[in-house]
Amino acid sequence: MGPIQGLTAVLFLLLDICAGQRMVTIQKGRLYRTKGYHITIWCNVSGYGGPLEQTFQWSVYQASTPQIEWQLISTSDSNFPYAVYGKRVRRGEIYVERIHGDSVLLHITNLLDEDAGEYECHTPSTDEGYLGTYSAKTNLSVIPDTLSATMEPQDLIHNEGDSLELICEVSTATAQHVHLSVAWYLIQGDGEVQEILSLSRDFVLIAGSSYKQRVSSGDIRLDKIGDKKYKLSIVKILPSDQGKMYCEAVEWIQDPDETWKDIARKRTKNTSLTVRSLVLLIYLTCCLLFIESRLKLILWVNEERIIEGAALNFHCNASVAGNSLSVKWWHISKDRSPPVLIANMDQEGTLKIGSFYLEHSARGDLRLEKVDSSTFTLTIYNTSATDDSGLYRCEVTEWFKGRSWKHAQDISANIEPLGMNLKAVLIGRVANVKLHEDFELYCKVSINHSTNEVPMSIIWLFHPSSALSGYQQVVKITAGGTVEWGSALLHFHKKTKITKSSSSSRLLIHGATWQDAGIYKCEVEVRKSSQQARDLGTEATAVASSNPVEIKVTQPESKLRVSLDTKGLELSTNDATEIKCEIISLNKEESQLGVSWYFQPLSLVDTVPLLILATNYSNIVEYGEAFSSPQKKFRFHSKKVSSHLYQLYILSVEPDVSGIYYCVVEEWIWSVDSGWHNLGKMESGRTTVSFKPSERKLHIESTNHSIIVTENDDVTLKCLLKSQIHPTSHFSISWFKVSNHSNNEALLKIKDNGIIEYGNGKMARRLHPHCPSTGNFYLTIQNVEAVDSGLFYCQVEEWALNCSTAQVLRASVESGHSEVCYSASLFHFLLFYPLVMFLILMAAILFLCFKIKSIQQKQWNLKTKQEFCEETGLVEPTHQQLSGKRSNSIGKEETSSLKGSVVD
Repeated sequence: MGPIQGLTAVLFLLLDICAGQRMVTIQKGRLYRTKGYHITIWCNVSGYGGPLEQTFQWSVYQASTPQIEWQLISTSDSNFPYAVYGKRVRRGEIYVERIHGDSVLLHITNLLDEDAGEYECHTPSTDEGYLGTYSAKTNLSVIPDTLSATMEPQDLIHNEGDSLELICEVSTATAQHVHLSVAWYLIQGDGEVQEILSLSRDFVLIAGSSYKQRVSSGDIRLDKIGDKKYKLSIVKILPSDQGKMYCEAVEWIQDPDETWKDIARKRTKNTSLTVRSLVLLIYLTCCLLFIESRLKLILWVNEERIIEGAALNFHCNASVAGNSLSVKWWHISKDRSPPVLIANMDQEGTLKIGSFYLEHSARGDLRLEKVDSSTFTLTIYNTSATDDSGLYRCEVTEWFKGRSWKHAQDISANIEPLGMNLKAVLIGRVANVKLHEDFELYCKVSINHSTNEVPMSIIWLFHPSSALSGYQQVVKITAGGTVEWGSALLHFHKKTKITKSSSSSRLLIHGATWQDAGIYKCEVEVRKSSQQARDLGTEATAVASSNPVEIKVTQPESKLRVSLDTKGLELSTNDATEIKCEIISLNKEESQLGVSWYFQPLSLVDTVPLLILATNYSNIVEYGEAFSSPQKKFRFHSKKVSSHLYQLYILSVEPDVSGIYYCVVEEWIWSVDSGWHNLGKMESGRTTVSFKPSERKLHIESTNHSIIVTENDDVTLKCLLKSQIHPTSHFSISWFKVSNHSNNEALLKIKDNGIIEYGNGKMARRLHPHCPSTGNFYLTIQNVEAVDSGLFYCQVEEWALNCSTAQVLRASVESGHSEVCYSASLFHFLLFYPLVMFLILMAAILFLCFKIKSIQQKQWNLKTKQEFCEETGLVEPTHQQLSGKRSNSIGKEETSSLKGSVVD
């Protein structure tokens, strides 16, 4: 099989594997859902084998215990849920809806705070082999229900053609980005609910199917008043509008998949509307000609017991309308004196004030109004305990065709003196507040044990722990609702929320700091305010001061926990590694961490650990004294991988990395008024690193060479790599010269990235490095001078890339020495000395020839002498001479004589 056919087969195999790969997908998070509501989370599986109906198992990792898996529910195993969820599953609060065989919805009908966390959808394998993903996770946050929708419940009776206005107040205090929609509905007599008009989350008006024409013509409209109020207006009421009306608000949030989800829904109380048709009115008018009036009065007051200075508001409603009505209001004091006329309103609406109440009317303390054809109101402002207590009477006269029918009803009103039993009690739920936590104080007000609304002002006072002066005003809410901040304690303005009701006030302070420690108290001020009293400067005022409450701000306890696991690593020069520092828990997300890394050599475990580097809460890195050199800084690097994981990278492993490593984590928290505070610190478990020498070695031709160079010539030094070269390796080459005193002088260095660094010597301008092939490194010295003589050698370092793209040293080796010998007269020697050498050689030959001739002469003389002795009998021949040949004996004697001559 050729390479192309093999690659094609591999691709088809991969495509076949991917085609059968199981994939579990879950609704994208993070999801924000409101406590107490019904929520759903979908989960699908695809690319599976086995039956079409797959099994789904749901688990949750609660936010409070993210390391613990809680089994929630399974589509096939009723015993799957843990006990804490089993009860909710059996009650139907948690269940799984199967959409298809491979798609389900998880339902939680009543979401709780503890349901927040990470949800995992798991599908057990039905495949022949394990391939793909079998589970998926999403995060769910549970937020409080802050949505509110309120409308005053009423029982209204209107004639056909009258106008109607209803106001619905909608608000939310969630921290998430949400949209609101508001809709009005009508419940008719048969129980059918019809939508009248709505304002969508995208601020689009949508009319109900039965009201489109009336909305289009402007007879029905919806207006927004301010930030919270929505007003429904019906210009002309029709009989079909009769029923019960209510307002509904819906809170919407956009999920990460960009779909909008309703997370909260609130409905107001019903307002009952009765519509009297024109036909019915005509019929009643005809009937009144023949029967006596059956009109009944309903008289009520806002509060029967109020504090002096508050307003009395009376309502008088006639049960039958259509005829002309006139009304008189009377006051009967406690001493049972004759009734006093307050005011009279005739059939045409003309108003006449009684003489005793003319002064009240002039001051603006009296108001009479005809709300509609059958409802009348009387309001008395700035009431007096002595003048305005007693009975009040509404007298209605019904007129028709000259006939009249009178009806009257009395009601009692009791006005208590201002400031009677006025008390203020300050309540603080916690005395010790952690730094950056919220705290709140409640000021409870009681007046005559009455719960009706009192025109009062609330003043919050504060005495700082660090101040010597007395109490200072934080904030004041006047009876009219105006907020007045104190000028001395400006830091409260941006972090304080204050609310006020008829009988209490709440002070909420966000993010407590050291400045907020001290003593708090509240004052309540009530006053009888009338125009006359203001003009005369005789306003009656009552003030009550509460008990003091001391708030102490303490530093929060650190919840820092660092992993204490111990590890062992064995490294060589071919390795690079990272050491983990894992944070298990923290105090708050706004905490900042400082991480320091320490090292202790294995042979010196009893010594003080050395600081490698430290990163403070501002991410500023400082190296320890022993690791501040550029080479050390290059080898050690710290990185924040996540909020709970830090790592120390060792980029270049050498024998001196052996030792014990650990981190020290410090938790810091910021306070606006006092800066950074250290909450605590903790050491991690130890990681022991052992160095193992690298098995890889470089081999360079190490044979020593001697090179003789002529003046002004060039010489090339060779550095030849003999070992196998790794495809990803990079090399750095350094050339050195050994001077006369055996000192190594660095000539130049070619780094692994190709950059050349020259030494400070004078030879730098005449050095030319080059690499004709991989593993062969040459250095040419141009224009050789006398000072260039000496020993030269090279050093080669092999580098490789690790996973963090930094380079680590694989191996290093030095070459043998090359000796460069320089002779300034070598050229002259080659030209002129051969003649001299020839003359010396000829003299030696002549001397040798003379010497040989002299030796031969001596041998001849010896021979003649011996022959003479033998002939004369002076010497006897030896045994050898008698038995050997003459010629052989003579030859050996010559050789011996020659040797003796050479020695001489």
